[in-house]
Amino acid sequence: MRSRDLAQIALFAAIMVVLGFFPLIQLPGAFAPFTSQTLGVILAGSILGAKRGALAILLFDVLVFIGLPVLPGGRGGLSVIMGPTGGFVIAYPIGAFVIGWLTERVYRHYNIYFALSINFLGGAIVLYAIGIPWMAAAAHISLAKAFTTSVAFLPGDIVKTVIGSAAAVAVRRAYPMIPARA
Repeated sequence: MRSRDLAQIALFAAIMVVLGFFPLIQLPGAFAPFTSQTLGVILAGSILGAKRGALAILLFDVLVFIGLPVLPGGRGGLSVIMGPTGGFVIAYPIGAFVIGWLTERVYRHYNIYFALSINFLGGAIVLYAIGIPWMAAAAHISLAKAFTTSVAFLPGDIVKTVIGSAAAVAVRRAYPMIPARA
């Protein structure tokens, strides 16, 4: 891995930290807050690709694990990971990897439609597939209740998917960083 790769990984981990500065928005009855950090997952995967994107978000997760207050509301540490929102934080690098892997596969034909589909899959569906069961287990609620409370976040996730997709397509045109894959 070159020094430029390491710098890009560190930069996107820092972007995740900055996105954590946005105020924590707790929806009534929801076990997880609305955060801007899923936008960082989308950007890391779609701009850096699978390996570097996942490593950037994994670096961010390490900062959370060691207790740095990098999540919205100044949260961090094992208590957050073991709580209802921990599954989403653990899913972040997996989501970035899925987004990056799929983006690499269609990179020669990458456009806003591919970006929207890929980023929604990795930025919402993958995160929900891991985060919702974790929330149900950690909060001692049914899977149906965890799913129902998470549906309230879909409109925000769609907005973040659109913003992240538009940014990824613009960056690809101006400064392509992901090598095309077969």
